[in-house]
Amino acid sequence: QVQLVESGGGLVQPGGSLRLSCAASGTIFDIDAMGWYRQAPGKERELVAGVISGGSPNYADFVKGRFTISRDNAKNTVDLQMNSLEPEDTAVYYCHAHSRNAMDYWGKGTLVTVSS
Repeated sequence: QVQLVESGGGLVQPGGSLRLSCAASGTIFDIDAMGWYRQAPGKERELVAGVISGGSPNYADFVKGRFTISRDNAKNTVDLQMNSLEPEDTAVYYCHAHSRNAMDYWGKGTLVTVSS
């Protein structure tokens, strides 16, 4: 089992920045990919950014150039630096981990609100 705990959400004005962090614990040696998803009210959950072990990060088109994902295998963390935030980025952000035996794990989510 893998446990994921997110932190760093909150209220920010348009154009501002936030950094989300996710810490993994448990059978972390099974983790292959880690990333961030988000779900806005009335919408489906969507991939924001992800990174596979030993691979390059991949980003959704709507965050390219604004968000940066970073994974620290030594600390078992994955962070999401979000710059130039827009009201459309308002959502609950979920940390996700995919294991080598095809299991998916989710954090409880952290709310990001972009509003003036």
